[in-house]
Amino acid sequence: MKKGKCFVLILLTLALTGAPPLPPVLATSYKPVIYFGVIPRYNPIIMYRSYQPMMDYLSANTPYRFELKLSRDYHLAVEFLQNGTTPIASLGPVTFSEAYRKFGAIPIVAPLSARGVPYYHSIIVVLEDSPITSLEELKGKSFAFGDHHSTSGKLIPHHMLAQKGIQLSDLESYSYYESHDATAKAVLKGNAVAGAVKDVVAYRYREHGLRFLAVSDPIPAVPIVVRKEEDPHLVAAMKEALLAIDPSDPRTKQHLIQWDPEFAHGFVSVDIDDYRDIIELTYNNKTGCGLGCH
Repeated sequence: MKKGKCFVLILLTLALTGAPPLPPVLATSYKPVIYFGVIPRYNPIIMYRSYQPMMDYLSANTPYRFELKLSRDYHLAVEFLQNGTTPIASLGPVTFSEAYRKFGAIPIVAPLSARGVPYYHSIIVVLEDSPITSLEELKGKSFAFGDHHSTSGKLIPHHMLAQKGIQLSDLESYSYYESHDATAKAVLKGNAVAGAVKDVVAYRYREHGLRFLAVSDPIPAVPIVVRKEEDPHLVAAMKEALLAIDPSDPRTKQHLIQWDPEFAHGFVSVDIDDYRDIIELTYNNKTGCGLGCH
């Protein structure tokens, strides 16, 4: 039997028997490949485990086959997007600000939180049994920041400390870590008295012995962005597929359990106006970390 007829027969059999749909790797094997870029939020093993279900969903619900493309650092993720290696990327607000300023990147959708809102927080954490109860007490102590291009790991905590009169020179020492996981572990291991991580990571590590010292004001949700010259058919297909996700549907909710927690609650359309404030803060911050800092 010819390959094409065999494939059709399999589909008809599945439809008649009520069997589950074909795995995405079979159903999408003849689709053009699209590399989806992601900044290094966690270690690579966690990244692949957390993001691959979303790639499978996009592959099954668009005319394209999506593959994850990790970057060793935040800057490379922006570079991949700029040169077209990754036509689409999930960036943080700061890395998006950089991409917007450099080559006019466009935000198209952003994830909703578990509370159904399109924003998240930076959380400064300490050990559960730490005697420190306020940000002011961090003066003269060691601090763990995230990557230099991280919004919740660097930009926002810099701002939070500066608002309490604490500059970097007031800290005993400070270090920058390549992922939020590494920052959290630095505090747990005693390599830093306090550290800043994004909320989903803070909640994950709280049960391992971290306590929340301070929570930032809302930060606009991490945008999924494209180059301004990207194929509009690709952009429309991906946007339609993500906006169609209904986390309240019981069947959908079961699948979303496998997704990264930050992307498991549906999506909302966004545009550049949603990120004006963070772009301004990134480039004109008067409280310690602005233009040239990132």
